[in-house]
Amino acid sequence: MDKEIEIQAAVFRRLLAHLDSRKDVQNIELMNLAGFCRNCFSKWTVSEAEKLGVDVDIDTAREQVYGMPYSEWKEKHQLPATDEQMAKFNELNKK
Repeated sequence: MDKEIEIQAAVFRRLLAHLDSRKDVQNIELMNLAGFCRNCFSKWTVSEAEKLGVDVDIDTAREQVYGMPYSEWKEKHQLPATDEQMAKFNELNKK
């Protein structure tokens, strides 16, 4: 079991590194194609830490995912979502 957890952790780090190498892929595109994005990883980190009784705030989780403060990443890499992207997002996420 220990090796399984190590492998899963390594795969997650590799996924984050891959996303970091693809800053051209916007979160809205990830959401529309896969139903999750970098922000989801941050929120999932906080949620899973909570279940284990560990306090991780969202800003710390985001910095782990983005490799820098979220505000800095947004300023450097995030483009405004297009009307088409937002329409697709809203259609996919109707409650």
